[in-house]
Amino acid sequence: MVTFSSAESMTKNRTNARYWIVVMLFIVTSFNYGDRATLSIAGSAMAKDIGLDSVGMGYIFSAFSWAYVIGQIPGGWLLDKFGSKKVYFYSIFIWSLFTLLQGFVDIFHGFGIVVALFALRFLVGLAESPSFPGNSRIVAAWFPAQERGTAVSIFNSAQYFATVIFAPIMGWLTSEVGWSHVFFFMGGLGIVLSFIWLKVIYDPKDHPRANQAELDYIEAGGGLINMDHKENKGGKVIGKGSKTQQIKQLLSSRMMIGIYLGQYCINALTYFFITWFPIYLVQEKGMSILKAGMVASIPAIMGFLGGILGGIISDYLMRRTQSLTFARKFPIVLGMLLSMSMIVCNYVSTEWVVVAVMAAAFFGKGIGALGWAVLADTAPKEISGLSGGLFNMCGNISGIVTPIAIGYIIAATGSFNGALVYVALHALVAVVSFLFIVQKIERIELKAY
Repeated sequence: MVTFSSAESMTKNRTNARYWIVVMLFIVTSFNYGDRATLSIAGSAMAKDIGLDSVGMGYIFSAFSWAYVIGQIPGGWLLDKFGSKKVYFYSIFIWSLFTLLQGFVDIFHGFGIVVALFALRFLVGLAESPSFPGNSRIVAAWFPAQERGTAVSIFNSAQYFATVIFAPIMGWLTSEVGWSHVFFFMGGLGIVLSFIWLKVIYDPKDHPRANQAELDYIEAGGGLINMDHKENKGGKVIGKGSKTQQIKQLLSSRMMIGIYLGQYCINALTYFFITWFPIYLVQEKGMSILKAGMVASIPAIMGFLGGILGGIISDYLMRRTQSLTFARKFPIVLGMLLSMSMIVCNYVSTEWVVVAVMAAAFFGKGIGALGWAVLADTAPKEISGLSGGLFNMCGNISGIVTPIAIGYIIAATGSFNGALVYVALHALVAVVSFLFIVQKIERIELKAY
């Protein structure tokens, strides 16, 4: 059996095409989250024009996640059947088109605007559904286990980088030229990006700049370089049961149940940040829309740094301890405990203190956001896309529940205090899940039928 250390000591003449692959995943994921966050930046101005209250905005925010959840298992199946490159291209192009079209919803009147906006956000969510299973699939194919945590943390940290880059731009567009231009800007750039994707993404064995030494290194470390080179036509897995049976095997695993619950809770923090957080700064802390867009980038920068650091810590621990379980769990638990510090914001009013506490909380959330690394470590190699879809579906049910729940909390209490407690409790449940429900982290082998 080839160990991690022996894999690392292989030829020094190998290429590093995999690094450019993860750079592209980072860029695409930045746009992915930028498009999700358009409504959070434009939301205050749009709500005034449309006449939506906090509960109505909660439902509009959730429209994305209803479709995103519904599309996960079909999206994962498409990835396994047709491969990551092709499915992901159509995903980027279509979600960007629907983002752009949101800029035209003001051609409707009254309730028609609400219906059009909900429908377009729903379609964006449906189109984005293969994205993160695709990311996980590509990382599982391109990276050995001892580099996988860092690779996942890089693309996953793009959710914060998207805010750093796009929130100030979107805030300026909303303030100076109107909220509709936020959607024109993000959608147009995304369409261009989809064609760049076709030019730079390849499967490991097809990449023109990846030599055999790099492929051998990836494979020796557990990378699934043959993922999209299946001997069975159509990506079918002979002797491993139907899709329903495969899903039942995943859902019967205590380890996977704990991972799904943990990801649901971690995503509660994510969806608070990309939906209600800028509105929290405007409504609760009295900032202007432009200032909120700028201020939101500070916790985002810390989340980005935490995200990168979490992957580095995890891979370092793996190399030192050879324990995949400890290497993944330690940063998750540490990060979630730190993220609970956001409750302190309920007891302070000074702007810089609020920003500093939120920065620390999202730094912790970044460190702990290793769910996709765990998924890449555990998903059965035959159904990596389907497994990623099920994982993301369970995690993103939180995207439906969290915005609506926070909307009701605000409507009932008149403040965000209860909302911050709600989000922090989810971080605590994530800790409990990974410590006590998830036991040993290892790749699942499908049973034959």
